[in-house]
Amino acid sequence: SEETCHSRSIESVPLSVGDPMVCILGSGDFSRSLSSRLRCCGCRVVVGSRDPQRLPPGLFPEGVELKTQRGAEGSLVFLALYPEHYPSLLTLRPLLSGRILVDVSNASSLKQEGLSNAQRLAQMFPCSSVVKGFNGLSAWTLLTGAYDHSRQVLVCGDCPSSKLSVLALAQRLGFGAVDVGGLSASRALEEAPLLLFPSWRGPLLTTMLLFSFFYLYIALKNVLMPFLDRAENNLHHLPLITVNQALPAVALVMLSLVYMPGLLASVLQLYRGTKYKRFPDWLDQWMCARKQLGLLSFLCAALHAVYSVCLSIRRASGYMILNAAYQQVCPKIPQQLRL
Repeated sequence: SEETCHSRSIESVPLSVGDPMVCILGSGDFSRSLSSRLRCCGCRVVVGSRDPQRLPPGLFPEGVELKTQRGAEGSLVFLALYPEHYPSLLTLRPLLSGRILVDVSNASSLKQEGLSNAQRLAQMFPCSSVVKGFNGLSAWTLLTGAYDHSRQVLVCGDCPSSKLSVLALAQRLGFGAVDVGGLSASRALEEAPLLLFPSWRGPLLTTMLLFSFFYLYIALKNVLMPFLDRAENNLHHLPLITVNQALPAVALVMLSLVYMPGLLASVLQLYRGTKYKRFPDWLDQWMCARKQLGLLSFLCAALHAVYSVCLSIRRASGYMILNAAYQQVCPKIPQQLRL
């Protein structure tokens, strides 16, 4: 039964600590990079391919065993395949029984309905232990990334012993391993790589709001009010001059937002009399966004410098054109009119 299969898989999944055997199903870029990092960390690696004879020599690092998918061994199996190809592994269900299946796939789009890729895989292989992890790492990061545990690997799964094996392997590969819960959290892990700069959303929104405020204020003051008061048309100031006047104001306010949370945090620590209490969520998020706020402040200042140079060149070019026109017209003016 399914309960018997699941209990058997929990008992048989622990990964040996000495020289673990890791299997990778698939021969793409992710598989090559992962096998290279595993070999650098002293792991035995077996790559299972549908047709290993078609793989060119030297594609995988030395020491990696190339076998068919049916002949691949290892208590921990990475599925470096597209989710659409998971049904092709159903013939391997008896061989994969009792093993840890690590799903490294990502979602194809945000807010998909139904089960996640890892949950569907768990339904397809009830006698195996499915763990979600390593999907936030690219092939380039696996191949060239540092081994200083600065990059996190988020892992989730319903089997505690299987998660411990994957977490231990991630630590061995030089990553910071983080357990984020059961397999129900796999949806968030699969959609995380599709989010475009999630940590930049708040700082970008703040920058756009500040720029809109200062731009509208300067436009009302220097364009609309002169037109209503003196019928003076300054619409040509909007593309360059008004933007150039708004950028330094935004840069200064953004720079103040970089240092303000540190001051608030120090005042809060002095008020509490300790530095070991957690900051409020809004202050913690503000402090985590200081790097983004500082870079956006620098961007506004750099754009202000570029706009200032463009305006100077434009003004100098206007003087040169007027001077050339005067030199052409001046000789034709009679001497009496000049006097």
